[in-house]
Amino acid sequence: MKANMGALDRVLRFGAAVLIDILFLAGLITGPLATAFFIVATVFLLTSLFGFCPLYAPFGITTRKTA
Repeated sequence: MKANMGALDRVLRFGAAVLIDILFLAGLITGPLATAFFIVATVFLLTSLFGFCPLYAPFGITTRKTA
């Protein structure tokens, strides 16, 4: 599992995930769509922490800078 996410990608995903998770857990967004957003936000949080996006891998996409 080789990292394929750059710093900006990771920061943006992490920020979006935290915001959505807070809104969901505080009850400010509700319903089935909110649950779907919560699940996606949790996946974003995990991918940003590991630096690997499984959806990028099959397409050979990387947002990491190459040295």
